[in-house]
Amino acid sequence: MDFSSPRSERAQQSGKVDTSNLKGVCFLAVSQINWMVPFGPDVEVQLRGCQKDPKLVLPADAWDEVQWMRCEFDASSVISRRERIRDAKPFSDFLTDTFHRQHDYLRISVTERCNLRCLYCMPEEGVPLSPDRSLLTSPEILLLSSVFVSQGVTKIRLTGGEPTVRRDIVPLMQQLGSLRPYGLRELCITTNGISLHRKLDNMIESGLTGVNLSLDTLDPFQFQIMTRRKGFDAVQKSIDRILELNSLGAGVKLKINCVVMRGLNDREILPFVELTREKDLEVRFIEYMPFDGNKWNKGKMFSYNEMLDVIRAEHPDLHKVQDEKNDTSKTWKVPGFAGRLGFITSMTHNFCGTCNRLRITSDGNLKVCLFGNAEVSLRDILRKSNSGEPIDEEAFEAMKQIEMNRRQGLAGSDLPLGVAPNEAELLDVIGVAVKGKKAKHAGIGELEHMKNRPMILIDPAPPSLTTMPPRAQQLISRAASPFGLPPAASFSHPGQRQLQHMRHLSTSRVLQINKKEDDEDEIMIRLGNGKKDEDETRPRLTHVSESGAAHMVDIAAKQVTSRVAAAACAVHFSSDTAVELIRDNQMKKGDVLGVARIAGIMAAKRTSDLIPLCHPIALSRVSVDLAVSGRRIEIRATVTCDGKTGVEMEALTAASSAALTVYDMCKAVDKGMRIEGLRVVLKDGGKSGRWEMD
Repeated sequence: MDFSSPRSERAQQSGKVDTSNLKGVCFLAVSQINWMVPFGPDVEVQLRGCQKDPKLVLPADAWDEVQWMRCEFDASSVISRRERIRDAKPFSDFLTDTFHRQHDYLRISVTERCNLRCLYCMPEEGVPLSPDRSLLTSPEILLLSSVFVSQGVTKIRLTGGEPTVRRDIVPLMQQLGSLRPYGLRELCITTNGISLHRKLDNMIESGLTGVNLSLDTLDPFQFQIMTRRKGFDAVQKSIDRILELNSLGAGVKLKINCVVMRGLNDREILPFVELTREKDLEVRFIEYMPFDGNKWNKGKMFSYNEMLDVIRAEHPDLHKVQDEKNDTSKTWKVPGFAGRLGFITSMTHNFCGTCNRLRITSDGNLKVCLFGNAEVSLRDILRKSNSGEPIDEEAFEAMKQIEMNRRQGLAGSDLPLGVAPNEAELLDVIGVAVKGKKAKHAGIGELEHMKNRPMILIDPAPPSLTTMPPRAQQLISRAASPFGLPPAASFSHPGQRQLQHMRHLSTSRVLQINKKEDDEDEIMIRLGNGKKDEDETRPRLTHVSESGAAHMVDIAAKQVTSRVAAAACAVHFSSDTAVELIRDNQMKKGDVLGVARIAGIMAAKRTSDLIPLCHPIALSRVSVDLAVSGRRIEIRATVTCDGKTGVEMEALTAASSAALTVYDMCKAVDKGMRIEGLRVVLKDGGKSGRWEMD
């Protein structure tokens, strides 16, 4: 490599160099001037700029500041744009919906856990975590990613929860990076930045190309209020490290996502805009969106147009710039600023028409729309090849060995080793789900009343989500290839079978599958409790048999999920005497609240001994909270478990036993006490989903 000046006499006279016919040698301008230097009729070299012209045009007085670097290259190794278009494979029909949207962007939640507790994202009471065996393993994430990449997915984004808290996040990214030869172009991550700076270098070496960093305030004290945690300095350190590595050529796209909430951080819009003055990054303002647990109300939402008005008041020359294809944000720029601004307007101006995104939750459910509540389990189908057990590293290596043995003696394959053995069945289900995607999601006035996951679990699953029953899976899998055999072609079609509807959390739907062999033959697949005849729709007592005899419900066929229930009641006193004694801990029998708390916990564990038809359950946690309020004691009991049936009875037993204990310890000083309002106030998990008393 050497430096020389290739300026011709024509260049010296006109300030132009015609590079359109250069073959075998390219000259790259090394200067502070941002240009794109094309070489050859169809091949382009990016040099910190965006000018697309077959001639390099520089001002006449700028040539003395330009150095030229002569680089030898093999012209035969350069694939022209024309050749790429000519040789492009047809996009997979499995990932194309009925509105002709091609889904080449996959978001994968790699954990439910997070090291922050953001107000709009995480419910105040937290979320029940799924058992480890319910979550996708790293080999399973790689297997599913391979399936999607083989069908045309070019971009994968890892989300959470907070993906950086996953212990093997870097090795996982290294494995995903190995899919680049098979079509993957971008590997991105969405993070809060708390621990990113410690892993960033290794992530970039693994192939990281983009970081979306969630940050809703630039005030360290406000940060602690909004996230319920400290950590602003760590986030700032991550931002600075990305910019530092980019200055060295890392090329990581940095976007800062800010959810704007009226009365909370809307005054910080301009400080965020100021970030783009000197820093080459994009700040994206997001309209506040409704998810379970974030206490959404329309008054908190600060709209896209309101944000623009705030910025224009300070920067009247703010102007719109060209959006990238399939971009969720509307892009603007302040002239002279290094960075850009984006606006994600899910609530006021949806971008559903160009949506190219699919989501896989941390427990392996495919979610075709962020705001939709229809999901289908890919995890369960994938694990069929391992007898229903999670696919760990050992099982994954065995699968790769089987595939390697199968390929011996065959022509070279364009698929990576470790492709899912039942890929055909997975593709059938994926195709059905994508075909069921709606034209657009609901709008304001509807979204806030729809059942959906908390934001922390969107990109995981609430335990209420169920998967296809075995009968449905058998019908869909009839076209699947034998174990270890891939589909006939990488871009095959899912036949004519299309699911007309998908099961929703709040309703029971019937799925139709049209078979190509007989267009008039429709197979109805029941998901959940879809009605079959008039008798089945009538309300009935589950603990009463057809003959009217009491019996215990059979739960053998139910799936193990995380479940939670809360019950509440109150002990009302007829005078202030008992309340004052309790507050001063002067009751002769001792600490009333402490003893009642222990009584409630013990009672919850003995519920099946007290209630005849209750199943014995191994409880994960029981909490009993008692609070003195006026002349009453408010009691709330919360019970969680991983099991096949709910824990409402355990919560009710805990609350009532705590109340009875208060009554017993105080009856000597207040015979007019009464216990009132015993009821279930929260239930989550299982087939019926989440219910909460208003």
